[in-house]
Amino acid sequence: MSLAPLLRSMMLLLGLSVLAACGRNDLKEPPVALGDFKLGLNIVFADNMQKVPISREATVDEWETGIKKAVQARFGRYTGSRFYNIGIAVDGYALAPPGIPVVAAPKSVVVVTANIWDDATQTRLNGEPKQFTIFENLDPNMVIGSGLTKTKRQQLDALAYNVAKALEKWFVENPNWFANPPVPDLRPDGSKATPDTPESLASQRAAHIANAPANAATAAQASATAVTTTPLPNTTSAAIRPPSRPADLGVGN
Repeated sequence: MSLAPLLRSMMLLLGLSVLAACGRNDLKEPPVALGDFKLGLNIVFADNMQKVPISREATVDEWETGIKKAVQARFGRYTGSRFYNIGIAVDGYALAPPGIPVVAAPKSVVVVTANIWDDATQTRLNGEPKQFTIFENLDPNMVIGSGLTKTKRQQLDALAYNVAKALEKWFVENPNWFANPPVPDLRPDGSKATPDTPESLASQRAAHIANAPANAATAAQASATAVTTTPLPNTTSAAIRPPSRPADLGVGN
């Protein structure tokens, strides 16, 4: 088989990667409307994440710092007067390594679980934790792995950017959270939301730890197969946030 068709295909894929990068300029545009939003706590936990076997290694600090930076960049632009706290747990990840044949190249992906709280009432606004499967590329069906074209830092930054972008889309789809006052979703059992307590947060944290292996398996499947970026079914895992107030820690901490 001639190498020309393969080279053309690789150039097309690289071109798509460039287009995806070019699409990452929306932070220069005015932020989407989110009522009286102001970023309070920006909490990211990665201490229970699991790495897919075929993946570059990334540390807990690299993931927590990278995602917090992306969340701050996107949501720190808001100047409202009502604090909203965001909690994210990194469940599993795969960063496509270099040197893998094209036919077997895994895709870079991260699986996260997120929650949002109204700080004034200490109430979680989403009825249950939301899990997302996030790809770095424009098209998750791309054959080539970005390990052949990007550094680990570039892969992680792209994934972190897309995590924050997915949160923004989720928030826009739930305008009741940003009403005045915010209207929380009902809990899965149909009950109304109540203020979180240290005990309930600890229970959420324990559930997240228990589900870590299953969530990592989700990341492995997403990395190795062609899937869509539609959020996965919710699990009982949760991104816990401490009961501290942003007034105590400083906005965006």
